[in-house]
Amino acid sequence: MPQRDTRVTYPGGALTARSRVLHVAPAHEGRLAVVTEATSFHPVDAAWPDQPADAGVIRANGVDLPVRDAVVAATDGTDLHLGDDIPVRKGTEGWAFLVAHLVDGDAAIAEGDEVEVEADAATRRALSTGHTACHLASLALNRVLADRWSKPAREDSLGSPDFDGAAIASSRILPDGSLDRYRLNKSLRRAGFDTASLAGELDDVRSAVAEQLERWIAAGAVVRVEAAGDGLTDRRTWVCELPEGTARIPCGGTHVASATELGSVMTSFAVVDDGGTPVLEMTNAVRPRH
Repeated sequence: MPQRDTRVTYPGGALTARSRVLHVAPAHEGRLAVVTEATSFHPVDAAWPDQPADAGVIRANGVDLPVRDAVVAATDGTDLHLGDDIPVRKGTEGWAFLVAHLVDGDAAIAEGDEVEVEADAATRRALSTGHTACHLASLALNRVLADRWSKPAREDSLGSPDFDGAAIASSRILPDGSLDRYRLNKSLRRAGFDTASLAGELDDVRSAVAEQLERWIAAGAVVRVEAAGDGLTDRRTWVCELPEGTARIPCGGTHVASATELGSVMTSFAVVDDGGTPVLEMTNAVRPRH
């Protein structure tokens, strides 16, 4: 059983990784969970499942084995726990956190095999485009909503009150897009954010966010992911060099290398009801530059 975190290469944009199979175990739906020493596959994390897993294959013994899913797993050296079944928080001492590649149950693969992991380029690019657009849109939204705060609020890395950080309920990265949901609840109002007239001003918010995104894309802002190490749980940060300064957001996902690659982003807003709590939904649809 692996004793250290999986070494990951996807934060730097890698699509392939040569590695050795460390462990193979039965998984749900009759599949096998394959753990390799290193991987280029971005897995879905049950703790914050914003970005879906990469698609692609594990090339073993001359055969391409389709990876049906990839999830964060963990072990204390005895049992392998997948996704929602992980009983401890990421980074817990004495546990190794791993990328488990789920393949068909009859796949010919075994511990000790030398393999090549390959993520599909088109899928990766679409998700990376969506994730970069998501972060830029959240920063733009923070700037546009800055005058709705009546009390001092925690600021984002560009100096705007961090509405995204204060109100985010969920974030989903989509191929060439994203969907963020923000709870406009009592705690947000007590923190000093004016929610009362927001629903009636969504057209103005949309227009202002669109203008800000257009300026940032036109500026060709450079994007990178900084990592404290190459382990799955090592801290990683999305960094974007914008005209207003360097934006930084903690992030474990994948991204394009420049805002220019986004081409254009269509952002829309709606306020919906969630069990009596109003929720602001921000949807981004990217028309990427190829």
